[in-house]
Amino acid sequence: ELQEIVKHIPADRLLVETDAPYLLPRTLRPKPKTRRNEPCHLIEVVRTLAQCTGRDIEELAVETSENARRLFNLT
Repeated sequence: ELQEIVKHIPADRLLVETDAPYLLPRTLRPKPKTRRNEPCHLIEVVRTLAQCTGRDIEELAVETSENARRLFNLT
C-alpha cells in the first residue's frame, strides 16, 4: 500500500506534487466548488504524507522544498 511505501523513501529524495489540475486530494475539506486542483492544495498532500510517516508537517515542508530546489538547481 502506498502509505507503507512512503515510509521507506529517504528524506533527501522525497518530492511532493499536486497532480494539478485533474486529481483533487481526497482529504481536502471543504470540497472546492470546482473539481480543479491547484498548487495551493499542496499543503494537503504534505499533511497526508506527514500522517502516513508520523513526521512533522513543517519539517516535511522544509525538506521537500529543499529537495525540489536541489533537483532543479534553484539553490
